[in-house]
Amino acid sequence: MHCPFCRHPDSRVVDSRISEDGSAIRRRRQCPSCMRRFTTMEHTSLSVIKRSGVSEEFSRQKVIAGVRKACQGRPVGEDDLAKMAQQVEEKIRSRGVAEIDADEVGLAILEPLRELDQVAYLRFASVYQGFDSLEDFESAIASLRAERDSGQDSRKSDPAG
Repeated sequence: MHCPFCRHPDSRVVDSRISEDGSAIRRRRQCPSCMRRFTTMEHTSLSVIKRSGVSEEFSRQKVIAGVRKACQGRPVGEDDLAKMAQQVEEKIRSRGVAEIDADEVGLAILEPLRELDQVAYLRFASVYQGFDSLEDFESAIASLRAERDSGQDSRKSDPAG
């Protein structure tokens, strides 16, 4: 790493810290020539391969923008969307791959969105999964109901509940 002050071609790492969300490393460095300190940030890259074959950097903001449309008129705040986008990114990064298909990003959005707001989930899923008929909606709603009912059954049998 070149020193930004004297352009010396080397530097020594004095301290390293991982960012709160774990997506970057902050390093404090010192130049052996001029002895000045500076900070560098190292980010892991995650590329999304779109259907057209174009590759672009993963963006939480794009996840939020896409989901915001499905949440229109719903009791979902910006903080909720930011947390959901972070969950999506963490899930994708945990796979340990540098590139991911756009379709897989959409699939990664479905589960946390279902937990956040079921109506928004249905809206997003209907577009993302290309619902063509009422039967597609009925099937998705039946799945949500079955999930809800099985959750209520487990709470009824829980002696602490």
